[in-house]
Amino acid sequence: QVQLVESGGGSVQAGGSLRLSCAASGNIFSPNTMDWYRQAPGKQRELVAGITSGGITNYADPVKVRFTVSRDTAKNTLYLQMNSLKPEDTAVYYCRLRQGNWRTHDYWGQGTQVSVSS
Repeated sequence: QVQLVESGGGSVQAGGSLRLSCAASGNIFSPNTMDWYRQAPGKQRELVAGITSGGITNYADPVKVRFTVSRDTAKNTLYLQMNSLKPEDTAVYYCRLRQGNWRTHDYWGQGTQVSVSS
C-alpha cells in the first residue's frame, strides 16, 4: 500500500507563487510515474504535470512555462513549483502515483486547495 500526502496549498494573489509537495510512503518501487492533477469547482479533474522515475516530464498546455514539476527520489517526494499564478489556476490539487500494474497500483492523495485572487 502507498500513502500520498500533499501540502503547500494556500491563497495568493494573481502573479504570485506557491510550491506544492507530495510525500509518498509505503511500498514504492520503480519504474513509476507521479503526477499532479487539479479539479476546479464544477469541472472535471485534469492532468497538470507529471514526471516518471526516470525524470521524463510532461505538462498541460495551460501551465507550460509557468509550472515546474520535480521529484526527490531519495525522499519519495513530488513537487510542483507554480509561478505567475492566475485565478483560473484555482482548484484542489491532487498527487497521483502509478507503478507496476497501473490497474491495481494507482494511488491518490487527499488534495490541497490552491486559491488565486485577482
